[in-house]
Amino acid sequence: MCGIVGFLGPSSLSVYELTSLTSRMTNTISHRGPDDSGTWVDHEVGIGLGSRRLKIIDLSPAGSQPMTSTTGRYVIVFNGEVYNHLEIRRDVETQTAQSPSWKGYSDTETILTAIEYLGLDKTLHMTAGMFAFALWDRMERILYLARDRSGEKPLYYGWQDDVFIFGSELKSLAAHPAFLKELDEDALSLFLRYAYVPTPWTIYRGIKKLQPGTYAKVSVDNRKKKLHVREYWKLKDIIINTLMNPINANAENAIKEFQNIFSYVISQHMTADVSVGLFLSGGIDSSIIALLAQAQSSQPLQTFSVGFDDPKYDESGHAKSVADYLGTNHTEIFVSDKDVHDIVPKLPDIYDEPFADSSQIPTTILAKMARRHVTVALSGDGGDELFGGYRRHFQLHSLYNVCRFVPRPMKWIGYHLLSTVSQYKKIDIIREMLDTNRGAYINNIYSKMISHWKNPEEIIHSTSIPDIFQTETETWYGALEPASQVMILDFLNYLPDDILVKVDRSAMHSSLETRTPFLDHQIIEFSWRLPQSMKIKHNHSKWILRQILNKYVPEKLISRPKQGFSIPLHNLLRGPLRDWGESLLSKERLEAEGLFAPEMIRHSWNELMNGDDRWSHKVWIILMFQAWKSRWLDGAR
Repeated sequence: MCGIVGFLGPSSLSVYELTSLTSRMTNTISHRGPDDSGTWVDHEVGIGLGSRRLKIIDLSPAGSQPMTSTTGRYVIVFNGEVYNHLEIRRDVETQTAQSPSWKGYSDTETILTAIEYLGLDKTLHMTAGMFAFALWDRMERILYLARDRSGEKPLYYGWQDDVFIFGSELKSLAAHPAFLKELDEDALSLFLRYAYVPTPWTIYRGIKKLQPGTYAKVSVDNRKKKLHVREYWKLKDIIINTLMNPINANAENAIKEFQNIFSYVISQHMTADVSVGLFLSGGIDSSIIALLAQAQSSQPLQTFSVGFDDPKYDESGHAKSVADYLGTNHTEIFVSDKDVHDIVPKLPDIYDEPFADSSQIPTTILAKMARRHVTVALSGDGGDELFGGYRRHFQLHSLYNVCRFVPRPMKWIGYHLLSTVSQYKKIDIIREMLDTNRGAYINNIYSKMISHWKNPEEIIHSTSIPDIFQTETETWYGALEPASQVMILDFLNYLPDDILVKVDRSAMHSSLETRTPFLDHQIIEFSWRLPQSMKIKHNHSKWILRQILNKYVPEKLISRPKQGFSIPLHNLLRGPLRDWGESLLSKERLEAEGLFAPEMIRHSWNELMNGDDRWSHKVWIILMFQAWKSRWLDGAR
């Protein structure tokens, strides 16, 4: 696990100047790799590559980066883990006339050698893991950037004047003197709506996120500031293939097959030369990983959970019950007002782009605690998106099953009757379901379901809102039922831009590597082979996961409504964070900055302070932007 940086620009700098600049960018992300650092430069083309290393596999100097291939043609900086890299080594050895001479056993060396012998495309298709890397081809003078299938590891890039810069975090790009720090107001409007900045946008104009499952290339000889991006893996292709070739096994055989595959994937994710643990909430996803991981370990697995004094938000008791039953070595931490007061001012540095999923607070605290015991932690993220775990999946599944058997005239009558009932939460969904174009209404439903400030133009003076859900719904997933379509949109949007960002930044702030077994491409592909009835069934989500757990764990330990990883945000904003929030949202400050409409912001803040909890998440979004702006924009050149 590492952090990577680099740039490709005019070749007017000396070797010393290039090295110094690369080191400056690299040092901004030292938390991502406290164990080692390195740079590689070529003044003839003006390129610099930098790496910070957190040693996980092959702790020797043979795993150090930047790493040069045996022929000297390629140089790589690599962030992540490739779990099947030893299998790839064997494939390289059997597919080449002359066996490579290995210097060590790091996955970085495996990937670099595979690229040299088999090519970039074939190597990417062979990998099972999470990664973001930059590869410099010294012969062709081409820089490649690549990102894993699900977007577990981040990678930012962009042209700033005549310099192409990239890195694992935006703060590394900001360390380059060419970085412009210009606010993208379209991206701000998206942030206000969704509480994160969606890929490929970033909060800065001219800077983008590389999309998951793609690689890009830029040539030193091409000064037209163009980047050619190619998809090497598409969820669309997986789903189309499974629609044509659905799983034929009965439920019992499907459960057995999934358990075997998942057990193997988890064994790969537990491979490390350092200590490995698990985030355990007591929910379905983390519990099944704990079950299958503990079954493969001769020692008690180290598990970690976080709790709150408010029982409405506290899952620690459930986690402890599961841990006690499985026999793990369990550690829990309870979040205090002081913890919150101390961590919130640090969030703009941890998330150097506006980010407002408030569960970032307990996640950051949990990661810091876990790092005292382990260097790697497994996480249950991805299970909701693949197996129908969110409330919106179940709601759409239920509504669709009702609506599809009701004649169309009766649907309209029902809609008009329901529309007379105030505050009926599902009315917009039902109205959209009456649309004849299923693909169009699902995008509309999804956007409404995950929106916070649904009309950002109410609070920001000048804005346009890009459509981030422009998908070929009618041609490739329009045949699926609504719940499945929303699961796809969650996988492509909410998962990489909210969930995975939250976990990566929180964990790497404490130099902790996180691994997500559910996002192994074997699990993703298997999940889409399953019929929906093996995901949402008998008023339960994640049906197939429950069947496995029920064989080994008492049902009462895991059979409970989904709680979600949330915090008592309204109480925190009215309590330990009140002075902090008031300073960021004062009328004088808002008027002086001229970005937001002060009256609407002050109204929402006052309503929240007076006890209206419905404003808490909207206010948090504004606060997170204001805190970020104060740290990264105010006073910038």
